[in-house]
Amino acid sequence: MDPWVPLAPHAVAPHEPWQQRVRDALGTFKRGDLVGHLELAAELGPAAPRPAGGATRGLWELLATLGAHDLQLARAVEPHLDALAILDEAGSGAPTGSAWGVFAAEGPGARLTARPAGEGWVLEGTKPWCSLAAHLSHALVTAWVDDETRGLFALDLRGPGVRTAGSDGSWVPRGLPDIVSTAIEVDGAGATPVGGPGWYLRRDGFAWGGIGVAAVWYGGAVGLARRLARPAGRPLDQVGHLHLGLVDQHLTAARATLAEAAALVDAGAVSGHEAAALATRVRSVVAAAAEGVLASCEHALGPGPQVGDAAYAAGLADLRLYLRQHHAERDLAALGRGSDEHGAWWSR
Repeated sequence: MDPWVPLAPHAVAPHEPWQQRVRDALGTFKRGDLVGHLELAAELGPAAPRPAGGATRGLWELLATLGAHDLQLARAVEPHLDALAILDEAGSGAPTGSAWGVFAAEGPGARLTARPAGEGWVLEGTKPWCSLAAHLSHALVTAWVDDETRGLFALDLRGPGVRTAGSDGSWVPRGLPDIVSTAIEVDGAGATPVGGPGWYLRRDGFAWGGIGVAAVWYGGAVGLARRLARPAGRPLDQVGHLHLGLVDQHLTAARATLAEAAALVDAGAVSGHEAAALATRVRSVVAAAAEGVLASCEHALGPGPQVGDAAYAAGLADLRLYLRQHHAERDLAALGRGSDEHGAWWSR
């Protein structure tokens, strides 16, 4: 079976060199091979499409393909490609062979601040929820430039004044176990501003990055669906066929939504609040579809593969945890609020 996950029915087989590289690489990785995952990310970085560059569908297919194979692999590659896209948008570059993350989360009791120092900037404080910080060379981090505004900064994670918090035993997930998130402690480290204060969140590319994450969710759901379509042991019965039909329904909706969004992004058809609404809408549709696939796989296949098929059990756990990055009802409330304020597309 072709491992590529297309976003268009009857799509022509991928032919770009970077697409073939992904296909060739999938069979060579072992789960948890973070060195190999980040090497692939660095290799794909210069060649992979950028959002809104005319091949957005290809980029999201790449992310979905990685997610269908191993969500941990996709979880290592996606932030690197997102960081490079942000740097390109800002007119900046990345050192050859570097491995990047994007750290924008906030948490109680943790705050990273930025202040001017001579002709540059220095960062001080704590940044929580920094995935793979111990394995990356660089990151784009948000830091507070005043009481109300954050800026985005490029930070050398291996430079002076940066320390990755050690493992204290608090990282205990059954899903994505090797994609460890820790805090980083920053003590007067020099950093380079990327865009002006507030630019990171205002730009339309923030929305496109969020949809890229949804493409990974979609891929994770496709990987589980492929397992359902090839049950080991006994053939699917009528209830199994019912769930296979539900999975088809869910994945078709998610695929169509992602494909339409890719076309809109490349056409420059949405911006501002419409871009944010599109991202929230797509993420909500894909998250609901992925949760439906999770439920159908568990109901149709039962406990057997969860205790006897390591790849399937890992796929279930990985996708459950990754989906929790979706804000669920809060995002739906935000989508409804935006529809109330600006008018929904279906009421104009």
